[in-house]
Amino acid sequence: MPIDKEYIIRLNAFDLGQLLDGLEVRARAWRDTANYLETGEASSPDFVAEECNDTAEAHKLAEHYEWIIALVLEQQTQQDRP
Repeated sequence: MPIDKEYIIRLNAFDLGQLLDGLEVRARAWRDTANYLETGEASSPDFVAEECNDTAEAHKLAEHYEWIIALVLEQQTQQDRP
């Protein structure tokens, strides 16, 4: 599958909220992993680090999830306008 191919996906408001929530969970997991690799401190007692090569990769993945979230929210806002 080409990486630059774009898709139009239709979701109702509830499902869109679930999608965004899931993306935020993944972004948080990568942010917490980056923090753990930098400080050695776990964000919670049940923290499990994501598998990656280094802190830079963890930061890059967290930022990518945050970019996807921002893109989806921007499209939602555009469609919510009267």
